[in-house]
Amino acid sequence: MCSVCGMMYARGNDDDEKVHKAFHKNYFDGVPFKGWRNETVFARSEDGDRIILATDENSCARNIKVQEVIKVVQKKLGFGEDQLLHKLCKVYLFISSQRIVGCLVVEPIKTAHKVIPSSAAGNCSDLPVDGIESSKVNHTLEFGKISFKREVLKRHDHADKNKEEYRDPGAIVCEEEAVPALCGF
Repeated sequence: MCSVCGMMYARGNDDDEKVHKAFHKNYFDGVPFKGWRNETVFARSEDGDRIILATDENSCARNIKVQEVIKVVQKKLGFGEDQLLHKLCKVYLFISSQRIVGCLVVEPIKTAHKVIPSSAAGNCSDLPVDGIESSKVNHTLEFGKISFKREVLKRHDHADKNKEEYRDPGAIVCEEEAVPALCGF
């Protein structure tokens, strides 16, 4: 198993290594994309980059390309198969240099829970914390020239590690009260 992209393959098997090399390249450089005849262009930059909408009314070839991208995204974000996309979702693809380098999956929702910023969550009384240290692991998602950085705090509880209210060190803490929302991504 490749420790970087997570693909399993047989070393020494030319076919397996060729497939792994292509998957590995797609994992980092984006999925190859030459374009579609009738693209629904949502936005376009001066240098030719564009954001397109891929709807489920698209052809079989389009759906295969979207599934290829979703497979990479699910792997990168730690989702299981078929957990990210359903029939109510819309998929936007960011195209740069004939590669799909970004993907946004949106779905209609009625309510959501606001995320509590990590600094406030660290002060919650229900989180038993002896010490907090920032993680050195790189949690950056890159889409073309855009980078999203996620702060991860490791909470240590040396006094009582078995408390039920102890949360995962990388947990996202949300408010209990739901608020109206129109779109989830």
